[in-house]
Amino acid sequence: MSKAFPEIHLRKPVSVPAFSSSLDPLLAQIYAARGIADEAQLSTELSQLPAPDMKGLPEAAGLLADAIIAKQKLLIVGDFDCDGATSTALGVLVLRAMGAEQVSFLVPNRFEYGYGLTPEIVAVAANQSPDLIITVDNGISSVDGVLAAAELGIPVIVTDHHLPGDHLPAAAAIVNPNQGGCPFPSKALAGVGVMFYVLLALRSTLRERNWFVESGIAEPNLADYLDLLALGTVADVVPLDQTNRILVEQGLRRIRAGRCRPGISALLQVAGKDRGRLVASDLGFAVGPRLNAAGRLDDITTGIHLLLTDSSDMALELAAELNDLNRERRAIEQSMKEEAVAELKKLKFASEGIPAGICLYEGSWHQGVVGILASRIKELYHRPVIAFADAGEDEIKGSARSIEGLHIRDALDLIAKREPDLLNKFGGHAMAAGLSLSRHNFERFAEVFAKTVAELVDEAQLQARQLSDGELKADQLTLEHAELLRSGGPWGQGFPEPVFHGRFRLVQQRIVGQQHLKMVLSPEDNPQQVVDAIAFFIDPAVWPQPAVEWVELVYKLDTNLWQQRLSLQFLVEHLRPA
Repeated sequence: MSKAFPEIHLRKPVSVPAFSSSLDPLLAQIYAARGIADEAQLSTELSQLPAPDMKGLPEAAGLLADAIIAKQKLLIVGDFDCDGATSTALGVLVLRAMGAEQVSFLVPNRFEYGYGLTPEIVAVAANQSPDLIITVDNGISSVDGVLAAAELGIPVIVTDHHLPGDHLPAAAAIVNPNQGGCPFPSKALAGVGVMFYVLLALRSTLRERNWFVESGIAEPNLADYLDLLALGTVADVVPLDQTNRILVEQGLRRIRAGRCRPGISALLQVAGKDRGRLVASDLGFAVGPRLNAAGRLDDITTGIHLLLTDSSDMALELAAELNDLNRERRAIEQSMKEEAVAELKKLKFASEGIPAGICLYEGSWHQGVVGILASRIKELYHRPVIAFADAGEDEIKGSARSIEGLHIRDALDLIAKREPDLLNKFGGHAMAAGLSLSRHNFERFAEVFAKTVAELVDEAQLQARQLSDGELKADQLTLEHAELLRSGGPWGQGFPEPVFHGRFRLVQQRIVGQQHLKMVLSPEDNPQQVVDAIAFFIDPAVWPQPAVEWVELVYKLDTNLWQQRLSLQFLVEHLRPA
C-alpha cells in the first residue's frame, strides 16, 4: 500500500453482447469489458476444450507408446518452478497409470545447472541410462542439450510452452503450441497444459493399439489430475483464455470436493485456506508460493515428492517443510527489497528521472528470489525491472518482470541482435524472462536496456494506471454480489478479477497485525450503511490518520469468513485521503 495512487481508467465493453436476462447486470457488464461476446465463451465444461490438434503430438504420442510397450526407461526433465513441478508430477503419475514400468524424473538445481535441458544436465541424466527423455515446461531453447543427448543415443521429446527462438532443437518430437505452424487455437497453455494434451494423445494411441485391454490396465481418467492443471496454470500466471479457464475451473471443483492430491490438500492446510471456498487467487498467492519456495531456496524435488505422494501424513510433513522454506523466502525477499529501494532512493535519478527500464544488481542477493524482487520493484515504480544476482565465476543471472505493453522477451531478443556479445543467454514470456551475462557487462547492459525500453514504449505506458469496473452503488454492496463475483471466474492473468473504485466516509480505522489497516466505511449514497474493509501491508508511517474523514479507494468486493460467519469485506488495493 506504499504505492502511489494510480490514475483511474474505466474498463469499457469491447462490444455489447446479447446476454440472457438471467445473467446479473453487474456480471454482464464485467464480462463484456473482458471481451466476452456471447455466453458460450463463458462455458467451463470439459466438452468445450479444443481437440488435441497440436503440431508434433502424433509423433510424441507414438514414441511414448512405443517406449511403454517395450518397457523402456523414461526420464522426465522438468523445471524448478510450480508449473515445472506440476508438469513433472502429472507426467510421472499418468505414465505410470498407463503402464509405464520405469518412469523417473530429474530437475536441474537452479544454482548448479541453471534452466532447461543443458548439456551438463544431459550428462547427469545419462547416469540413469534412460531410453527416452521427455522435457516438461522447458526444452524449446535447449538446442545444445538435445544435441548432447542425441550424441549419447538418447532421443528427446520436447514439451514446452515458452516462445521458440530462431533455431529449434533437433528433437525426436516437439510439442509446443507456440511453435510455427501449430494449429492449436490456444497459445496460452502452461507447461502442465501442454503435457496434459500429450498424455491425452498418448492414451488415444495406446487405446488404438489395444494396449489397455491386452495388459489388463484400466484406462486412466485424465480429469482426475485436473487439480495439478489448475495449480500449475494459475501459478505460472499465463493468460486465462477459455481453454485455461476450463482447466482451472474443473481443477478447482475437484479440489473443493476433496478429490485432489494429498499434497495439494496439505499445502492448503498449512496455508490456512478453506478448501471448500477455494478460488484461483488462493492457488496463486497461497499454494503456489509454498511449492515454489523449494525451487527458489533449495530443490524443487521436495515439492514434486509432495505432489506424488499418496500418503496424507507424508504430505503434511513435506508441506510443513515447504511452509518453513516459504517463511525464509519472505524474510530474504523483504531484506532484498529494502536494499533495492534504498539504493534507488540514493540514486534519486536526479538529472534524467527514473529510467524507462530498471536494472539492479547486488552480489549478496539470493539468486532464487530475484524474480520476486523484480516484481516488487516493478509495482513500486511501474517500470520493467531486471534484478541480478551472482551465479559464480564472472556470470550474473537476472530475472525480468515487465509492464503491460512491453514484451520483455522480444525486448531482450532485440538487444541480443543489436549487441550479440552482451547477453550470454535469455528466454521467457511477454511478462517475465530470465537471462545471464558477464558481471563486467552489467553497467553497459543496464544502459542499453533502459534505452531499448524507452524506444519500445511511450510515456503514457510508464504511468501507473488502474483499470476499474466502475463505481458500485450502495445497493450493489452486498454479500450476494460478492459471492456472485467470487463464483464468476476463474479470474486471473488476461481475465482480471473485478476491481472497483469510489469515495467513502471513513467511520473507523485501526492497525491489525502490525501492517494491515482495518476500516469501517460508509458509501456516499447511503450514509447508514457500513462495510468492513482491509488494506494489507500499509505504510505505518502514513496510516492510520485520525483527521481523515473521507477516502478514495480502489478495491475488490470480497467476503470474510470468521468464526463460521460470512460477511462482506472490501480488499483495498489503493487508498488515499479524499
